[in-house]
Amino acid sequence: MIKKLLSLLLIITGYLSVNAQQDTLEAFYEKIEQSFKYQTGKIELTQGNGTLNVPKGFKFLDSKQTQYVLHDLWGNPEDTTVLGSLVPENRGVTYGDSWLFVINYQPDGYVKDDDANEIDYDELLEQMKEDTKVSNEERKKLGYETAELVGWASKPFYDSNLKVLHWAKEIKFGNADVNTLNYDLRVLGRRGMYNVSAVSNMSELQEVKSSIPGIINSIQFKDGDKYIDFDSSTDTVAAWTIGGLVAGKVLAKAGFFAILAKFGKVIFIGLIAAFAAVKKFFFNKKDPVVSNTKEEVADEQNNQTQE
Repeated sequence: MIKKLLSLLLIITGYLSVNAQQDTLEAFYEKIEQSFKYQTGKIELTQGNGTLNVPKGFKFLDSKQTQYVLHDLWGNPEDTTVLGSLVPENRGVTYGDSWLFVINYQPDGYVKDDDANEIDYDELLEQMKEDTKVSNEERKKLGYETAELVGWASKPFYDSNLKVLHWAKEIKFGNADVNTLNYDLRVLGRRGMYNVSAVSNMSELQEVKSSIPGIINSIQFKDGDKYIDFDSSTDTVAAWTIGGLVAGKVLAKAGFFAILAKFGKVIFIGLIAAFAAVKKFFFNKKDPVVSNTKEEVADEQNNQTQE
């Protein structure tokens, strides 16, 4: 990890020396931001037979670009199941106050909600903490920071009318000073569910929470694939209940970490801060944070400046 960070340090300092007239990291990250192609309006989701009507106050980033943000910029494990993401319209993903909703589809069948009112979520939380400790061994093997489940940022709630489950976790990654918020929604359908997960700092909790009603109503299964369309004589019933969804068992089975980080490699900031000429750019108003930028990012920016 240290070798990668040192390489990244050399790349950025090289970029700064080549671009003397734009020798700010803000300019560097702004070029990355400008390369994204956002969408609004009605989006046909590529899996699950559903649609997304981009809600007011948000813009949509497609699958490929979202994977780039999560993996290359924020340092999360690769996940090819990502369908896209919703980003607040008044900011970009390279800013320090950035956050987004990641959208996936899980085709595991019809999820019975019989246990929704019977779950002891405090007891479930303790089980989830233990599961997180176990998953940390795999995270360390893959070179990712360990995660500690601090507790509920918002207790699980199941809307039996809309067939939507949502809850929020507070997570500490490694020795990070700032804890991460994962706010999860599950929109249930006939043959599976849409997973919608907000990845942000804990400081954005109220902002994220206030946007939940609009997000819930933005994703719809088409007729024939709605929860009420379930046919017990032909359809598959999922092995998971509401409790299993909250515990993250489904995502763990699929090989996807149920916890996402916004700042996967925060140690990078400590290394960069040693250079006085760079340090100031990490603490200004539009302080952008990048965790695990790869060599091709810098190559792309250098190519643009040479054109």
